[in-house]
Amino acid sequence: MIRFTAARLVDMAAVLALMSFVIYVLIGLMPGDPIDLMRSADPHMTAADVARLKAVYGIDRPLFERYLDWVRATLGGDLGYSRLFGTPVVTALLPRLVNSLALMGASFALAFLCALGLGIAAARRPNSGLDAAINLFCFAGVSVPTFWLALILILVFAAQLGWFPAGGITTAGNADMADRLRHLVLPVATLMLANLGGYTRYVRAAMRDALAQDHIRTARAKGAGEARVVFHHALRTALVPVVTILALSFGGLVSGALVTETMFAYPGMGKLIFDAVMGNDYNLALAGLLLATATTLAANFAADLAYAWLDPRVSYR
Repeated sequence: MIRFTAARLVDMAAVLALMSFVIYVLIGLMPGDPIDLMRSADPHMTAADVARLKAVYGIDRPLFERYLDWVRATLGGDLGYSRLFGTPVVTALLPRLVNSLALMGASFALAFLCALGLGIAAARRPNSGLDAAINLFCFAGVSVPTFWLALILILVFAAQLGWFPAGGITTAGNADMADRLRHLVLPVATLMLANLGGYTRYVRAAMRDALAQDHIRTARAKGAGEARVVFHHALRTALVPVVTILALSFGGLVSGALVTETMFAYPGMGKLIFDAVMGNDYNLALAGLLLATATTLAANFAADLAYAWLDPRVSYR
């Protein structure tokens, strides 16, 4: 296990290093830079001023040299300065990261728990009316666009009924926890319903395969109760492929949901990364994208460790 963990950590570091170079090069090759944007906004800036500023900030140097300087600064704990927010990158990133973790974490947990119940119920009664109804619900959930679902929830529960706020993160002048939770209800419900159909289909398919295996028939023949057969024997086997899907979804906890955050004016990581890329805020965009990459890699590593716990046949010796 120690050798496996060390090897995976080395692989993760190599992937992060490669991704940092690729992202840095792609952002650096985008047309325009902060100095060009300053010149377009200030007609009195001369060509000599532009050249001097590019020399001061090192933009006139080759891209690879600038990347090496960024690596040295990052390893020293300096992620740079955000041009859009006028603050250090860490100061601009952390509040949005907390917001996205609250939004995506709550929607992810609720969608997974509901998917477990619906998927197990459908798998236990294949080709029944319940199975058909759950499948219809799943296909509808997968087919409905996220922006349309968000609009419906806003129209019904915010505009018509007035139960929840239509957007934002807190009410002006009111920053208590209850108010923040009210603002989370509609975006969390949107993301949960958007992901529930896909998760349920994965759980249903995995549970149907698990319930058809020989050891399940053996457990039933030995007189094991239905609850023990389903939750102790079949579910652990079925969760092995489902964990892989969930691990791949963990990158969204950091990268955020751009459409949902835009519809509800929610200040999360998705909108932050989008604004940073469109605004040529190199340092902020690079930090946000690398954070999403690192989260995805860590989630896949956690999934590999979970395989051994779910299935005793898996060994990393």
